[in-house]
Formats: sequence, structure tokens, C-alpha cells
Amino acid sequence: MTAGGQAEGAGAGADPASARLPSRVAKLLSALFYGTCSFLLVLINKALLTTYRFPSPIVLGVGQGEKITRKQCFLKMAVTIMILYVSKLNKIIHFPDFDKKIPTKLFPLPLLYVGNHISGLASTSKLSLPMFTVLRKFTIPLTLLLETIILGKQYSLNIIVSVFAIILGAFVAAGSDLAFNLEGYIFVFLNDIFTAANGVYTKQKMDPKELGKYGVLFYNACFMIIPTLIISVSTGDLRQATEFNQWKNVLFIIQFLLSCFLGFLLMYSTVLCSYYNSALTTAVVGAIKNVSVAYIGMLVGGDYIFSVLNFVGLNICMAGGLRYSFLTLGSQLKPKQPVDEENISQDLKV
Repeated sequence: MTAGGQAEGAGAGADPASARLPSRVAKLLSALFYGTCSFLLVLINKALLTTYRFPSPIVLGVGQGEKITRKQCFLKMAVTIMILYVSKLNKIIHFPDFDKKIPTKLFPLPLLYVGNHISGLASTSKLSLPMFTVLRKFTIPLTLLLETIILGKQYSLNIIVSVFAIILGAFVAAGSDLAFNLEGYIFVFLNDIFTAANGVYTKQKMDPKELGKYGVLFYNACFMIIPTLIISVSTGDLRQATEFNQWKNVLFIIQFLLSCFLGFLLMYSTVLCSYYNSALTTAVVGAIKNVSVAYIGMLVGGDYIFSVLNFVGLNICMAGGLRYSFLTLGSQLKPKQPVDEENISQDLKV
């Protein structure tokens, strides 16, 4: 009997609280998996970009602060396509074979990705990092709004207050550097809309009756890799990467390959977290991760500049994120999530 079958059998004769336990465990593990992968990737990429001065953030898929780290990079997608395709060939995972209906089923995810990428690149040059970070936090309430409209989810007032506490904390943290730039505001707000819509529609497309989570991950990467390659070539990023002088450094190559693999795990864990939780939870976990990185930056690294406002704001952000986490794990959101045929242990091993 499989683990999933044992859980179902145990749940049949148990009380309702026990029956909900596997779902809560799946929510917690997938959120921790996503947060851990995202955190480790930030540390590895910081070493590549600062210690080795790797010149191509788009090829690598990261950059300084939050400005580029949200991008799906060329190498991440190439590794994702390869790993998922080999896993499918070896019958480790399953997703539908390509047919003419796949683009229709995947729509509008590729368009949202392109819009997200273009608006993100446009907004990064218009705003300071603190102001950019504040405005990017509006992705979270936009995700909440779109989940309510598109997916029909219902959130309690406590959860809504927790979400806005995160935004308040971001404003307080950046209170000493809030500059106004109308063009930058427009681009970053469009970026927030594209990011939120991408997360919500990804959640919608992961229905096992459609593409499933592996199908969404694989075909989305297939459709996105060409636009990303074009952007990398047109910006000169790809040329700088190929001309980099550390390609004979074994330690650099090991860390670079580790970054590529962690990039795949980040894409996978993002989908997994959204599947078992929600697009909103994934956005909130990302915000908690960013604050955690800032906390560590206070102790090591030497690039954090302390100020009372910033420290208080970070604590408000973290309090809002943790409050959201406790409320989410302690409640069952409506409507119910679709049940996948694959069990949780298989998800976390891939």
C-alpha cells in the first residue's frame, strides 16, 4: 500500500482534525521547501556576483537585491526542461505529451511572463532599491485580490490585516528613501500586476485534469526560454557570460552549477508551494525570505547599513508574515484544493 493510500485509510476512521493533518503537513513542507531553496539561492548567487564578479545577471537569473532575483533565468529554464524531460522518460513523473491544445491550456502564462520581464527591466532603472522594494510588496495584496476574483478564494479579515502589515513594514523600512518617479511607479505597478496574475493563473493551470504541476512547469519553461535567450543576447548579457575569465576556476564552476540546480529547485518549489497552499502564501513566504536575508546581512556580509526606521520596518514585515503563516496553517481556505494523484513524498524527492 502506498503512503497516500495509508493516509487515506487512516483518515477514513479518524476524526476530522486528523483527516486534515496530511494537508497541513503538505502546506508546511512545501512552504519551507520554497523558502529554503529561495534563501540558499540568494546566498550562492551573492557569492557568484560579488566574490567572482560574474557579469551576467540575466543569464544567471539574479542581481543586486530584489530587482532581478524574481526573474526566471535562461539557465534555470534550460536545467528545468532537461530534468523534467528525463524524469518523464524514466516514468518518475508524468505530464501530458505536447499537442496543439497545450498552448491554449497554458495561455496566458507565456504572455504574463514576457510582460513581467519587460516591465521589471524597465522599472529597475527608474527607482532606487528601497522604493522599488516597497512598491514590489504590492504584489501581495494584488495576488490576494486576483485570487478572490479568479479562483473564488475567501480570506479572513485577520489574514488581510497581516498582508497589509507586511506592506506597512516595507514603507517604514524604506521611510528615509522614498523618492517619487511617475514613470518608475507605472512600470513597477505593471510589474506587480503581471507577477500577481502569473502566480494566480499558474495556480489555476495546475489542476490535475489540465496540465498538472509538472506540465505547467515544463511547458512554461519551454515557451519562456526563447524570449529569455533573445533578451540575454540583445542586452549583451550572453556575450559577457561567455567571455567571463573564471570558466577555468573549478570552485567557480562548482558554485555556478549549484546555482543552476538550485534555480531548478526554486522554480519547482514555487510551483509546489502554490499547489499545496496558494499564490498568496508563496508571495508572503518570499517576503519573509527577503526579511530573513536582511537580518543575516546585519550580522555578516558588511553591506547592511543600520537605521532605526529600517530595523523597525523589517520587524513589522516579519511579524505580518509570521502572523499570516500561523493563520493560514491553522485554517482551511475555501474552495478546497484539487487532490493530486502523486503523493507528497514523491514531490519533495524530484
